[in-house]
Amino acid sequence: MFQWYQNAEKCYVFLSDVSASMTDAQLHQSAWETSLRKSRWFTRGWTLQELLAPASVEFFSSERQRLGDKDSLERQISDITRIPVAALRGDPLDEFSVSERKGWMAGRQTTQEEDMAYSLIGIFGVSMEFRYGEGKERALERLQEEMDKGVRYAAFRLKK
Repeated sequence: MFQWYQNAEKCYVFLSDVSASMTDAQLHQSAWETSLRKSRWFTRGWTLQELLAPASVEFFSSERQRLGDKDSLERQISDITRIPVAALRGDPLDEFSVSERKGWMAGRQTTQEEDMAYSLIGIFGVSMEFRYGEGKERALERLQEEMDKGVRYAAFRLKK
């Protein structure tokens, strides 16, 4: 999914819990910015990759009013998610530490406990099979194993 979002020309986010019923969203930004900060979208696990992977993301209110895009809202998004602006702007994710990237999941929730690990697959540039029923801890262990394999492979390529 991460690569699919990465290849998208533009992604759209409908924030059903953010109201901006004013005629001019820019003039009345403070009115909807408070509800933006509380939006459930920023607490769901899978939306992390929807935020980071695409170059262009546009946000819309429950009234389908454009609130802005990832660029114009980067300060608010960074404050809400604790994701550095550089990551939001598309800097390579491997430039951020493993613990920092894992930290971007803090406060996020998933329906299936394994999805806490599965939604990080693209963030760490690994591929692994989904095994629902294995539990969150085992899924996170397998994610770490795949990350370790990637590091070993990169080290092997450097030696050549």
